[in-house]
Amino acid sequence: MTQRLLLLDTAGLYFRAFFGAPEILSPDGTNVNAVRGILGYLSQLVDQYQPTHLACCWDDDWRPQWRVDLIPSYKAHRVVEVVAEAPDVEEVPDPLEVQVPVIREVLEAFGFAVIGAPGYEADDVIGTLATGAGMPVDVVTGDRDLFQLVDDAAGVRVLYVGKGVGRHERVDEEWVLAKYGIRADQYADFATLRGDASDGLPGVKGVGEKTAATLLQKYGDIDGIVAAVADPGSDLGPGPRLKIRDAAPYLEVAPTVVAVARDIDLPRDGLALPAAPVDPAGLAELTERWGLASPVERLTGVLAALPALS
Repeated sequence: MTQRLLLLDTAGLYFRAFFGAPEILSPDGTNVNAVRGILGYLSQLVDQYQPTHLACCWDDDWRPQWRVDLIPSYKAHRVVEVVAEAPDVEEVPDPLEVQVPVIREVLEAFGFAVIGAPGYEADDVIGTLATGAGMPVDVVTGDRDLFQLVDDAAGVRVLYVGKGVGRHERVDEEWVLAKYGIRADQYADFATLRGDASDGLPGVKGVGEKTAATLLQKYGDIDGIVAAVADPGSDLGPGPRLKIRDAAPYLEVAPTVVAVARDIDLPRDGLALPAAPVDPAGLAELTERWGLASPVERLTGVLAALPALS
């Protein structure tokens, strides 16, 4: 059996499950739609792609201070409470917030690796585990920033769930080129230039996707674009030249913020997909308490049906 690693943007998936499904109540009246939803996503994805290894990547710090120090507006609109010397509190609907620890408990009872890193986002965990994985990698996310990881030669692609998990798109280098007119390894610079309001990244004022792609097609990367601005003999037009020059302070720091980390010290053992729940008693208790019989039974069956790794 060919080895394959599935990396989940866990928070992205449980937010999607929460907002995409109606309220489903547990025996005590707690909404568990996100818990049930993420189990359903796992069943679908594991059944379809039959990975041999899987990691549920976790936001130990959804807004790392080192990114905020470089761009103070980074995700600032999502902060509901600033916490000294600890991750700020993110705006999360109360009915979802109570489900997050349940999701983690259920995932761990199944035996799925749940991996985070202090001072880093799940995207950084994904970037690190996808780099040098030694096997094909599928990254499950609705975050376009992770397109920067796509690498045909290394076997890394993104299963983009922006239109829903059931309608996900397989993003490879050809897909990125056809969609944006740039190479996948240019995507981080493309996102830096374009900006992203959802992450509080201003981008270069007056530079949208089309202009960003044109500049990267012509000059290769941000360093090449900045060099063209500094060169009075370059063929860079006066409009883009002025916009890039005015954005010089932003462009000095933004690439570091946008680039996902690829070198965190993370364990790479323990990622093998379990053939059966590692804590059946604990899982049974959670299943009964939260009314999860149907999704737990389905996922257990999917895992049992996978071929053994030789």
